[in-house]
Amino acid sequence: MRKREYDFWILFTVLVMLAMGTVMVFSASSYSAQHYQNNKYHFLIRQLLWGTIGVISMLIFSKIDYHRIAACSPVLMLISTVMLALVLIPGIGTVINDSRRWFDLKITTFQPSEFTKIAMILFLSFSLSKNSHRLNYFFRGLIPYLLVIGATDALLYFEPHMSAIILITLVSVIILFCAGAKIRHFLVLAVPVSAVGWKLIMSQPYRVNRIMAFLDPFKYSQDEGFQVVNSLYAIASGSVFGRGLGRSLQKNLYLPEPHNDFIFSILAEELGFVGAVTVILLFMLFIWRGVKVAMNAPDMLGSLIAMGITSLIALEAIINIAVVTSTIPTTGMPLPFFSAGGTSTVFLLTSVGILLNISKGTSPASFSVIRNDRNNYGNKRSVSSQKVGEL
Repeated sequence: MRKREYDFWILFTVLVMLAMGTVMVFSASSYSAQHYQNNKYHFLIRQLLWGTIGVISMLIFSKIDYHRIAACSPVLMLISTVMLALVLIPGIGTVINDSRRWFDLKITTFQPSEFTKIAMILFLSFSLSKNSHRLNYFFRGLIPYLLVIGATDALLYFEPHMSAIILITLVSVIILFCAGAKIRHFLVLAVPVSAVGWKLIMSQPYRVNRIMAFLDPFKYSQDEGFQVVNSLYAIASGSVFGRGLGRSLQKNLYLPEPHNDFIFSILAEELGFVGAVTVILLFMLFIWRGVKVAMNAPDMLGSLIAMGITSLIALEAIINIAVVTSTIPTTGMPLPFFSAGGTSTVFLLTSVGILLNISKGTSPASFSVIRNDRNNYGNKRSVSSQKVGEL
C-alpha cells in the first residue's frame, strides 16, 4: 500500500490553536498573575514549557506505530487505575479547591485523570478491535466493558471529578457504538443511568445550586452564577471585532482564573465575534479531518482510536464553549489547546501524535475495501446472531 504523510490539516489546526492559546493564556492571565504571583509572565512561561514538551511528545508518538502503543493498553489501563486509587489517599493525593485530583511533584502537579482519558481510549479500541462480535450480546458482550468504565467513573467520583466522568463516559460510549454496540442495549440502560445521574446531582447541594444558577444565572450572580454572569458580560462586550488583544476588563479579577476554563470568554471579549468564530471553525476543521482519518484507517483498531481521540477533543471543546455561553450547567472543562494546564496540554498533544501516526496508514482509496470487508463481516455476524439470539 502507498504510505501517506501526516494529515497536514490536523497538524496545522493543532499548531495554530496551540499558538493562539499560548497568546491568550498570557493575555488572560497577566493581570491575575501580577496580582497573585508578582510576575505577569508566570502562566505564560509555564504554558510555553508544557506546550514545548507536548509538541515534542506529539512528534515522538507520531513516529511510533499505533499498534505497538495499543498493545500496551492493558498495562496503561492498570497503571491508570492504580493512580486514580492512590490520588484518593491523604498524604499522597493533593487537595486543590476541595478536590483531591492531583499528585504534588514539587516542581509541578500531575492529574492522573488526563492519563486515564487516553488509556481508556486505547484499551477499549484494542479490546474491541479483537472482540467486536461480542457486542451482539448484552450480558457477556457490552456489560463487561461498562463495568470497566463504571469502575473508573467510581474512582473519579470520589475525587470528585464530575467533568472527567462525563467526558470519559461519553467518549467510551462513542467507541462502543462505532465498534458495533446495539442502540437498543443503550436504551435499556438509559433509565437506570439517568436515575443514578439524577441521584448524584441531588446528593450534593453545590450541584443543585449549579442547576439553579444555570436556569437563572443573574438571580445567583453573587454565588453559583458569578462565573457565568461575568463570562456572558465578557462575550457580550466583545461585539464583532472585540476590545483588542490584551484589553479585556473581565480578566481583571472579575472572572476567576480566566486563563483556564473560561478562556474562551476572554478570547471573545478581546477578539470579538470574528475571533470566537475563527476558533470554532478551527475545531470544526480538526473534527472533520479526525473523522476522515478514522474512516480511512487501515484497520478497525486505527479507526476506533482515531474516533476516540477526535471525540475526546471535540467533546471537550463543545462542553467548554457551551458552559461559558450558559448553554449547559457549569462544569470544569478546559478548552483544548487554549486553557492553561500542563498535564492536559501534554496528554492532548500526545494523543494528537497517535492520531497523526494513524493518518499515515493508507490512501483513501483503500477505505472502500476495508468498508466492504467490515460490511461482509457484519452480515455474517447478523446471520449468526439471528440463529443464536440475543440476551
